[in-house]
Amino acid sequence: MVSDTVATVTSEQGRGVKRLLCISPHGAQAVPERCGALDGWDVCTVTSFEDAARTLQQQRFLVGVLLDCFDEGCAQQLEQFLAMHWNVQWVGIFERRTLESISCRHLVADYLCDYHTAPVDTRLLKHTLGHVHGWAKLRERPAPVWSAKSGSTFTGESAAICKLRLQVARLASVGAPVLICGESGSGKELVAQSIHDQSARSTGPFVAINCGAMPSNLIQSELFGYERGAFTGATKEKVGLIESAQHGTIFLDEIADLPLELQVNLLRFLQEGTIYRVGGTRSIHVNARVVAASHVNLQDAVKQGKFREDLFYRMNVLPITVPPLRQRVEDLPLLMEEFFNTFSHEKNPQLKGYSSAATYAITRYSWPGNVRELMNRIRRAMVLAEGRLITVDDLGLDSPAVPARTEVLTDSRDSAEKHAVIASLSRADRNVSQAARDLGVSRMTLYRLMEKHGVRT
Repeated sequence: MVSDTVATVTSEQGRGVKRLLCISPHGAQAVPERCGALDGWDVCTVTSFEDAARTLQQQRFLVGVLLDCFDEGCAQQLEQFLAMHWNVQWVGIFERRTLESISCRHLVADYLCDYHTAPVDTRLLKHTLGHVHGWAKLRERPAPVWSAKSGSTFTGESAAICKLRLQVARLASVGAPVLICGESGSGKELVAQSIHDQSARSTGPFVAINCGAMPSNLIQSELFGYERGAFTGATKEKVGLIESAQHGTIFLDEIADLPLELQVNLLRFLQEGTIYRVGGTRSIHVNARVVAASHVNLQDAVKQGKFREDLFYRMNVLPITVPPLRQRVEDLPLLMEEFFNTFSHEKNPQLKGYSSAATYAITRYSWPGNVRELMNRIRRAMVLAEGRLITVDDLGLDSPAVPARTEVLTDSRDSAEKHAVIASLSRADRNVSQAARDLGVSRMTLYRLMEKHGVRT
């Protein structure tokens, strides 16, 4: 049904011109013929779902139009496309006979904001597009500022996460052991992975081991491997997890759970860079960096006799602390958006985002389980939600008391202002001049707004 050629129709650029993605199998010439003159809109027309997907990866559109895009043969392809690009507000234009199809009606009900039948009333269509665009702007949240291309996997713009990001970059440049401290669910393994990815060892393996998850009678053979005949059932030699991290990084999560007798072997490896397999008599040199993590205070564990003091000082060369989520509340909107995008394939088609009450409850909750708890609650809510927006009940949170109206308005205004600044800087790839032009303000005004809200370039 849909060909592979691409055509573009653009109206005169200028401040206030809104952008519209149109998917039309008949190309750009069909737009003015079927929709009339769309003054005030910058229209990009593509003729296939593949081209539309590529365009949406490269450019940002709040609103899209499906122009004669449905037939029974492509219904599944269209549904997959709309499910993947749920964050665009879609308006359909169909022949009346097309809407007689049950599958077409289901697609319209599940994925489209509105639809028109041919012949199109241009005045009503422009009204619909304007309304949908305005609604999209109200519901819009900025994309995460720090993308994969920036070399960081951390989402956020808070002072705490910016400090962590700088520390990770510095630790990645050296080869000494790293000890990561932080509460459960705060992202310690993510920090370890980021240290590895930014280090000279990034092409080597990253081997993650949860010291508290392995049975005590197996942990030595799992970590250090064993020789053939070392014990009953050892019919052939096995390479241990530490040895498998050769030229890479080994991450020991919850290192405080490592039995005392094995802490001696780990200390020897840190001091000499060698290990002995169970039942072995020869030392094996392993060139791997050790990064460890713990949610308990290891100094207290040393005092209680549960952790070796010499191993603690050997591991505590480069300590780093991951901040809990309650210390980076300003990152919540970005994390909410990221998790909503990540698990969008699991939600029902009608779900479009978070209710204002749910957003407020999320910002007022203390998050004892940190980022992991936030992710799990959002994922569960996306599966269970029955309406168009995630509610407080879907998240399993209590509704917090709403403060005075003047406080709510002030908070909302400041939050919207900050998010607009962050989003503009993100779209402009941190170029202040370009971001200022996008916002319609001077560079000095943007600098004042950045200082007011603690936004860094």
